[in-house]
Amino acid sequence: MTPSTKDSREAEICARLAQLEPLHIEIIDESHKHAGHAGARGGGGHYVLHIVSARFAGNNTVARHRMIYSALGDMMKREIHALTIQASAPDEN
Repeated sequence: MTPSTKDSREAEICARLAQLEPLHIEIIDESHKHAGHAGARGGGGHYVLHIVSARFAGNNTVARHRMIYSALGDMMKREIHALTIQASAPDEN
């Protein structure tokens, strides 16, 4: 993946997650750790996501992950091969 592809992919992730009104968002690209992995060969990246949103209040982990996957949509089929998620509400930090 070229630097511009990396930057544009992370920008697209942020743009799609904007609907969750995050107070904090951090995306860590760990694709380099998975070189040679089947998903990496297909072009999908490996990311760690830290996101804080009031929308997560009152929702369990599974519901929070579903909200994120829904926001990312088809990126989960192509651009994102693996996503580690830490999703919290503001009062949980």
